[in-house]
Amino acid sequence: MLSQVKKLYEFNLATLTVDYRGYGHSEGVPSENGIRLDAQAAIDYVKNHHILCKLPIILFGHGLGGAVAIYTASKNPNTVSAVIVENTYTSIPDLLKSMPVIRYFSWMSTQKWRSSTALSRLPTSLPILILSGRMDEYIPYTYMEKLWKIAMNRGRSESKNSVPNEEYRPPMNDMFRVFPDGMHYYTSHEPYYWETVFEFLDPLIRISHTET
Repeated sequence: MLSQVKKLYEFNLATLTVDYRGYGHSEGVPSENGIRLDAQAAIDYVKNHHILCKLPIILFGHGLGGAVAIYTASKNPNTVSAVIVENTYTSIPDLLKSMPVIRYFSWMSTQKWRSSTALSRLPTSLPILILSGRMDEYIPYTYMEKLWKIAMNRGRSESKNSVPNEEYRPPMNDMFRVFPDGMHYYTSHEPYYWETVFEFLDPLIRISHTET
């Protein structure tokens, strides 16, 4: 993920990276609730920064970071301007069920990260970019396809009488890109990866420059 951060920095985009508790140089013990608090603290820091608060907030998460990004966006729908997730999963229990032997003990997992549920709650007006490496050796790419399907149908609620939601507005700015040779940690090295990212970000960047 640091290589992605470096690339964004090279394009003069302000970036904030966070070592969750128990990761990198951060103290503490990793936990779902603790990481949620760390992510919210990062959002609050940006919101209260005299310069950063004027810029669009874009959450970019890879693997576990994708789950964190989706959850954090669901808790800050009016603050976050866009979400980018790469090679992540629908939930930890779902991921464990796809693993031989371990799947029989998936019910014992204390960490859930139910991204499928959190994603379904995001407003359709919030742009989402999903990046999928088909050769991911850790997380089956099928989870990215499932997340895309959820993203495309979020907000399409119906009444108890199966009457369509008349206020529903389908997502208009979401993108899903597949990289046939992309591996878990190296999808960003694939052709057209960064063209895709900046195609997605361009409207937000142009709006930001206009406002400043």
